Amino acid sequence: MCRHLAYLGPAVPIQQLLVEPPFGLYRQSWAPRSQRHGTVNVDGFGVGWYADGDEVPARYRRAGPIWADRSFADLARVVRTRALLAAVRSATPGCADGESAAAPFAAGRWLFSHNGALPGWPERYDKAAAALPPAELLALEARSDSALVWALVLHRLRAGAPPGEALAHAVQALAGHGEARLNLLLTDGTSIAATAWGDTLFHRTEGTRTPEGTGPDHGGSVLVASEPGDDGPGWIPVPDRSLLIADRSGVDVHPIRAT
Repeated sequence: MCRHLAYLGPAVPIQQLLVEPPFGLYRQSWAPRSQRHGTVNVDGFGVGWYADGDEVPARYRRAGPIWADRSFADLARVVRTRALLAAVRSATPGCADGESAAAPFAAGRWLFSHNGALPGWPERYDKAAAALPPAELLALEARSDSALVWALVLHRLRAGAPPGEALAHAVQALAGHGEARLNLLLTDGTSIAATAWGDTLFHRTEGTRTPEGTGPDHGGSVLVASEPGDDGPGWIPVPDRSLLIADRSGVDVHPIRAT
């Protein structure tokens, strides 16, 4: 399993989102509080963020634990962003190691993370993989279960599916082939889509968008995370087998029906 987080809101330093919270993603790499599978997340990490005027996100990924990377500490201190997706990794046995296997995965304006596992991968999931064109299978960024999940989601996005539909379709396609754990997280820098399927997920919103306050530093903020980064108020758990859709104006949660 892994831990991940996405943010939309006023521009803040990356360290304010990941490092400064007492139980934030940085600490979750060695001491998660709510993780149901695995105990640490030291098999890599990644951060993707959006800069003003550019819809294509930047990424910083490494194969080791987040707390061992001194360069990340400097980056997190000075880089500010209004939209971010970050993850710390606990690798599924049998999956590839290395930077290319660490979330977030990216294509165009999209960032994606998978908190979960496909037990019995790859053999149990041949039918799901067969839904992809051979060229897309050959283009997998890493030999890992998460890369396959991302390929299925991206295939639907490229076909014109909305983000929530693309995530729900991937969950439904994979859940029937084993005891898959599929907490997925997707953003394009303006909205967040996520699923809760087999592990914890929470969201917290602050403020609301007003008609007279629609600029980039106005309106509310939303955090979607595997677990709360602090013990403050406002964290709301997402029920298992649910789809979450969020932007800076609010959050909607709907059940996902297994096929």
